[in-house]
Amino acid sequence: MQEIPDLSENSIDQILTVLDEKKEINCRLPGKGILHIEKELPYLVIYRRKKEDRGTRRFVTNESSYLVIGTEDFQGYQKLLYRISDQISANMESYLLFEIYAGTRDSTEIKIKGPAQKLPSTLETLKEDFLKINSEFTGLYLNTEIIDTPNRQQEGKTPLMEIEDAKSCGAVVVGLEVPPIYRNENNQLYPVFFRNFKDYLIRAIHRSFFEFIRVQTAGGVASFNALGRKYLKQIVFDIDKQLADIERSYQFLWLVSPANIQNIKQEFFDSNYENVIDYHYRLLPVDPDVLKRKLYNLKIEDIDDPAMSFLFREKREELDMQITMLNERGSRNFMYDSIRLYKGVDKKLCEEARNILDKIQEEDHTDTKDLLDSKAFSSMARKEFDFYREQDRNFKCKVHIRDDVNVMMVSHGELYIPADYKMNRVEAEALIQHEVGTHVLTYYNGSNQPLNQLSIGLADYDPLQEGLAVMSEFMVDGLTANRLRILAGRVIAGEALMEGGNFQEIFRLLKLTYGFSAERAFNITSRIMQGGGFMKDIIYLKGLVLLKEHLKNGGEYEPLLAGKYGIKHTGIIKELTDRKVLNSVQVKPSYLHSEKMYEKLELIRQGLSLPQMVCK
Repeated sequence: MQEIPDLSENSIDQILTVLDEKKEINCRLPGKGILHIEKELPYLVIYRRKKEDRGTRRFVTNESSYLVIGTEDFQGYQKLLYRISDQISANMESYLLFEIYAGTRDSTEIKIKGPAQKLPSTLETLKEDFLKINSEFTGLYLNTEIIDTPNRQQEGKTPLMEIEDAKSCGAVVVGLEVPPIYRNENNQLYPVFFRNFKDYLIRAIHRSFFEFIRVQTAGGVASFNALGRKYLKQIVFDIDKQLADIERSYQFLWLVSPANIQNIKQEFFDSNYENVIDYHYRLLPVDPDVLKRKLYNLKIEDIDDPAMSFLFREKREELDMQITMLNERGSRNFMYDSIRLYKGVDKKLCEEARNILDKIQEEDHTDTKDLLDSKAFSSMARKEFDFYREQDRNFKCKVHIRDDVNVMMVSHGELYIPADYKMNRVEAEALIQHEVGTHVLTYYNGSNQPLNQLSIGLADYDPLQEGLAVMSEFMVDGLTANRLRILAGRVIAGEALMEGGNFQEIFRLLKLTYGFSAERAFNITSRIMQGGGFMKDIIYLKGLVLLKEHLKNGGEYEPLLAGKYGIKHTGIIKELTDRKVLNSVQVKPSYLHSEKMYEKLELIRQGLSLPQMVCK
């Protein structure tokens, strides 16, 4: 960060020259002041540094355009504000100086001090949001008032700028007085409340800034989401890396899947579907206690960016549950944690599953002439890789053919294929888009984002990820009757598991009641029973239902491939993309370039049912 030792005319000239040439600046000023402007926005959020005022400064310091006024040379800061306002308002038509400060300890009113007649929509938008704050926070009783006064600073303080001076340099001064309800009488924060209150306040301020820009200036901002910081603070990248390092220290799916699946299957079939031998799991390469210590040593509470704070906190909670489950493999507790992690199955999803199984019969493919083996599938995957390299020559991915995996999967961007895997060409084409066109591709696109979390996955990313994967099968005419039945069967198996069913009972339910072949019933059951009861498989149908609803409501498809995240994150991802923090999709799957895909997308938006998605 650049150091500006004083606020002389020469120093102010230097600051304005940098702003004129680069449109951004980040520098230290006298008395521990800071000026941070990332892009030429028509506003500056201001805080005056003072003692015994914990928390208030953090309302300001995550803005893309802010000034912390230091404890010395206030007149110099006034000159700086005048010159910045004069320069930027010349291009933007107006410049908002928005000061935030704490009210008195006993205050119960948020005061918005500004020219109510000149900025009606800006101030009313802010007031409307603050009037909703009592319903947002239990036990909070705050009033909000707009005060049309020339004295917009904290009581007893010198104005940032006299009103006449503001008019002459194109500035508008607004003061926001916030009751310090986020700290106690000893100047200590209530940390959880403070975080939520701060996030709410920042969101409300951004909405009012957007109104100011839209009505009062020549600034071109697409939405209030674009007003956050483009350059994230270093602590964000540090914690992002530490979270990623923790997750990469173990392969969750690999460690909860049995190493002896072939022996389990052999014994079960040889005993006429009666005997289930114990699942054997791979040794843990990590100490769960050490990982949890690392997790909770991360100072996520120091991140002021609301979007990043939310994403990291929910990711930490997810990793905490995963690590707990690794310690509980083979126990009933594993199942209970699995239900928490994957949110269980609800009545509506079970009804969708039964509807599929009622309307679609299992198809018996006895022709084995044109079946492809694992090596042939590996070759098809590599052809898809070549297509990606045409878009980005840096693309790369490894393929592993293994005897000790019972299902095809992608882990950390690499493809794992069971050595004994066989499938027909239609199934192979569908699986290419499922595993490579979705899981490998989103891992790669995510790895080209500035945040590691977009490659390894934000919390609860799995349903959307698997929904996209199954949807891709539909897009290439590869979603077969048996495939959709398997997804429905996994939900039925999950429901039976939650109701206390054991391996043999779930197997018989699938085979006898729902007409699955013994092979498919075993595959569904063995997966749902791994670890002691693993609910992950319910997310395939759940994700397809969520994605279908998203598309039906007009949601976009392509941005969902920019990395690994959930449907619930689409708003945050759009915000971070608007702020230029994240990049748009870099590599696209082959089906996305076809006319067929857009025709099928239109069918989805017209209300195509799940059974109707099966290829004929």
